[in-house]
Amino acid sequence: MTTSSPSSSSTTKMSLKLLVDKKAERVLFAEASKDFIDFLFNLHRLPIGMVTKLLTKNNMVGSLGKVYESIENLSNTYLLHENKNKDILLKPKTPIPPGFLLLSNYDTNINEEEIEPPKLYMCSNNWCRYYYVTLVPNTQCSNCGHAMDNSVTYVGKNKMEVKGYYGGGGEGGFVKEAVTYMVMDDLMVQPMSSISCISLLNKFNIKDVSSVEEMDVEFGVHEGIELLKASLLCNNVLTSVFHSNIKIKKESNVILH
Repeated sequence: MTTSSPSSSSTTKMSLKLLVDKKAERVLFAEASKDFIDFLFNLHRLPIGMVTKLLTKNNMVGSLGKVYESIENLSNTYLLHENKNKDILLKPKTPIPPGFLLLSNYDTNINEEEIEPPKLYMCSNNWCRYYYVTLVPNTQCSNCGHAMDNSVTYVGKNKMEVKGYYGGGGEGGFVKEAVTYMVMDDLMVQPMSSISCISLLNKFNIKDVSSVEEMDVEFGVHEGIELLKASLLCNNVLTSVFHSNIKIKKESNVILH
């Protein structure tokens, strides 16, 4: 696996081993490590606004792209808090470090001094005795109605706390490292075993084992965005992302024979 520091995460590449049905030109499953599984699980932490932004409004599934475009084009005259409301909607904050899509082993490289903890806000009314907090500044206090724009100091930020906040656990990420995982074409994840592999070949009704081939591919930022998009459109996600690789491999094999 090729990795990079968080600051250069756009060049990070993961290695995946695909088991491909050459005749059907489809991925049966992928053999993946912790990094790829953490990437998949992290997708569930993305706010919908961030998903729209990642896919760009023109490629967004359904009509969410139009909502994004409407927010962009809406005059500040109609906004309650001018540009602040646009930033909240178009640039939503996510509890994942920048470049998380392919940030391999970020738990060991993370610089806690560069990480900002979540900003919390309390009611600005000194007479309000309810200690409610919010992540969104200027939210109306449910007790007295004043704006909650009094910034609260976050105490803590030790290394394990930061890693747990961004990665979901003390050791970073979500799944254990000393395990190989099987990712199905529809992104179903399970631990890998020889028994599960044989069962899957039977499930896919693979009679001719010679039609099945292993293929090593690289998974970078581009593939990450394509996977996110495909996961919203279809069930054969891995086949959709790597179909061109499969086709090239198949054509090269034909030429060699």
